Amino acid sequence: MTAPGSPTPDRPSGKDRSSDVDRAGVARLFTQGLDEAFAALGCFNLAVFGKTGSGKSTLVNAIFGEQVAQTGVGQPVTKGLNYHRHPGGFLGLYDSEGFETGTSGDAILAGLRQWVTDHRSLPVDQQIHAAWYLVRWSDRRLEVPQESFITALDELGLPVIGVLTQVPQRAGEVHPEAIEFAEYIASRGLPLRPDGRMIPTNALSDPFTGSDVFGLDQLLQATYQVVPEVATAALTAAQIVDRERKRQAARRVIRQSVAVAAGVGATPIPFSDAALLVPTQVSMIARITAAYGLPAGRSKALAAVASTVLTGGATMAGRYLVTNLLKVVPGGAVAGSAISGTVAATVTRAVGAAWMSVCEHAISLEPTERDDFLAGPGPRQLFTAVLKRGGTTDLR
Repeated sequence: MTAPGSPTPDRPSGKDRSSDVDRAGVARLFTQGLDEAFAALGCFNLAVFGKTGSGKSTLVNAIFGEQVAQTGVGQPVTKGLNYHRHPGGFLGLYDSEGFETGTSGDAILAGLRQWVTDHRSLPVDQQIHAAWYLVRWSDRRLEVPQESFITALDELGLPVIGVLTQVPQRAGEVHPEAIEFAEYIASRGLPLRPDGRMIPTNALSDPFTGSDVFGLDQLLQATYQVVPEVATAALTAAQIVDRERKRQAARRVIRQSVAVAAGVGATPIPFSDAALLVPTQVSMIARITAAYGLPAGRSKALAAVASTVLTGGATMAGRYLVTNLLKVVPGGAVAGSAISGTVAATVTRAVGAAWMSVCEHAISLEPTERDDFLAGPGPRQLFTAVLKRGGTTDLR
């Protein structure tokens, strides 16, 4: 007979040791869930064309961050066309290095035409979903070969968005000659999406001239209008301009997870069985991480955070979390010895809201600062602070 207080043969002795085992399991579960969440995003593929000096890399960096359009050449895929892949795998960029008009444009178009033909039978996430055609406003003219190139892209089935780049703007006033140029291009009747017009943009502020960054949100919204539904989740994860779209995606994940957690707790479960909720919550925070497009390469660091905050002894998020949240759950005091569907839903909602706060803060940082934050104690500290407040986010 085992003496009171002695470890049983099939259970590790000591609270810390049990916690370590739980945390390791949760960390593995999170890493797997993160891989699945990023895979579920698919990939948004964008082709960017324009003459040398039109600001392709600058614009791409402004919309998607500096991890894609790095200085240098991507992997060649056809004549004059290179392919860059976001480290997270959810964004592909086809970039024509040194594209001009005339024979070089014809060569690129010939290679692209063959490439599109060869890829028509492949899954939609391996096809090009949209094309940006960039024209520098200071060129003040659109050449016939450029018009022909735009028309040819449309004939290939690629939705083409026209972008007027490096447009000066000060205090909300766009340079009148840029407006005149954009109107001229619109008068040419080119197959530009969504309404045949160019979108004026400036992707880099100029303190010397006082020109502001503008037009990025309009370009992004136009892109959303033309991409297939299957690519929108990847586009949302990849872009860094519209944070509200990321929040909406995260809120949907939380609502779905809350519903699952409520089902688990439909028959009240004791605290000792609260670990039944862990898989739902691990999957939830993995999917939130992917929705925000946080670096998949930081999965190990984030897994350590997830395992710490979602375990405590042998119970989900620890008794501290549950007992404190019971204060804000209707009937929680009565159900103090068990986790009901209401409690499970509230706890899961709070966990999701706290993780959203971590992701929100992370994407607000510059890339180097973000890496330092994700690799350090910051996520755990922020998560815990928000969680102690019961979680705060608008789930509408």
